[in-house]
Amino acid sequence: MVASTATTDPAVGGHHPADRSGSGAAPPFHPDDGPVVLAIDIGGTKVAAALVDGHGSVGERASLATPDSDDADVVFDAVAAVVEAVRTGSTPSLCGVGCGGPMTAGGEAVSPLNIPAWRGFPLRRRIGDLVGLPVSVDNDAKALALGEGWRGAARGVPDYLGMVVSTGVGGGIVLDGRLLGGADGNAGHIGHVVVEPDGRSCACGGRGCLEAEASGLSIEAMTGRPAAEADDTVRRRTGTMVGRAVASVANLLDLQLAVVAGSVALGFGEPFFAAAQDEIDARARLEFARGTRIVPAGLGGAGPLVGAAAVARRAFVPDRRGVTG
Repeated sequence: MVASTATTDPAVGGHHPADRSGSGAAPPFHPDDGPVVLAIDIGGTKVAAALVDGHGSVGERASLATPDSDDADVVFDAVAAVVEAVRTGSTPSLCGVGCGGPMTAGGEAVSPLNIPAWRGFPLRRRIGDLVGLPVSVDNDAKALALGEGWRGAARGVPDYLGMVVSTGVGGGIVLDGRLLGGADGNAGHIGHVVVEPDGRSCACGGRGCLEAEASGLSIEAMTGRPAAEADDTVRRRTGTMVGRAVASVANLLDLQLAVVAGSVALGFGEPFFAAAQDEIDARARLEFARGTRIVPAGLGGAGPLVGAAAVARRAFVPDRRGVTG
């Protein structure tokens, strides 16, 4: 059954924790404040869709668990179901998609590590055929970074790292106000920064990657329990691993903010963020990297969908209203 709601998420339609511009609450979803974007988020745990207006406010939304199937079309059928569930009201004019990677440029072919059924799956074309709208696809963590810069905890910040620590671990990097893409659009894969050289095997084929040490799937494999049941020791260790990776990025790229979303990070809460900050303080010791902060994402659970909308706005809307270039 498709889970669907028509209410605006409090983290999007209400107060933004990091919006310090004094603008206060964002307005509720308003279909006349366009263009309205059909936003789609595709991850290893769930697929979701929503309508998002020009202020980044979320209206109708729906979600389904990502099918555990080897059939690529079974997974895509779940995406089609959530899209159908939200297209009964306002008419969107654009479509933005955030999906796990890696992928080829523009999401023409995606191979998410946590969706084994999709290897070289032609996502942008299939979504375009489904919705009949202009479609832009990007990595889900890069989308999250765009959304946090537009309406969340990185609003007004020109240099930052956006991260998702959930079923997997991903990232998006904004420098000098521009989202980094890379040759095929895969820049920012912080989940495959090595944090334990002799650590666990990773789905990418490497060893000791952050994703192999700190993702929801790896935590369950290490503890024998779902990540949501992890004790404080595991929560702190996970934060330490994330902080280690963030410190390396801060030292490499001269940025001082990491904004972190995802069910593991946000669910683990204070023990996770405190341990991550301690590790950053211990390892980001160059003068320009000292003081690097790690903070929870300001958009909460709606961040991936607001980010997917930002992907479309970045591609197609000349007046992006704060969406990073």
